[in-house]
Amino acid sequence: MATVTGKGEKMHTLGELPATGSQAPDFELTRIDLKPAFLADFHGRKVLMNIFPSLDTSTCAASVRQFNAEAAELENTVVLCISRDLPFAQRRFCVAEGIANVIMLSDFRDGNFGKAYQLEFTDSAMRGLLSRSVVVLDERGKVLYAEQVADTGSEPNYKAALEALLHD
Repeated sequence: MATVTGKGEKMHTLGELPATGSQAPDFELTRIDLKPAFLADFHGRKVLMNIFPSLDTSTCAASVRQFNAEAAELENTVVLCISRDLPFAQRRFCVAEGIANVIMLSDFRDGNFGKAYQLEFTDSAMRGLLSRSVVVLDERGKVLYAEQVADTGSEPNYKAALEALLHD
């Protein structure tokens, strides 16, 4: 179990993110068009997973905007923004914000992603949501970088995540 904070309160997740060098767990998430997305869909490209509790918070929305801006410059890389928000809300956010360089994915159906990556909150008011994290994978699905943000109100280390894409 990992411990993070939010507004000064300790919160716990199921466990630890996959270790650097390990093979990323497979997943099935839902795209904004309600079609499934699997990790295998992205093999052959580097993957940056921006994972967060909800687009309805300013920090989560800021991370999507930041990675959307950075993604336009990345070669052979896909940025996945993952939350438990409904695909309809994700689509509405992207349209309203002009987000076009990332792929929004939802773990709303069964929470398998949060369980496989061990970042589902197990307690507090955030129980069931995903802990703010970034996971970077190489073209074969090997973990290059993993960060679980210590305080869920803080933004991830954008620079470290983007640098991990350049050095594998």
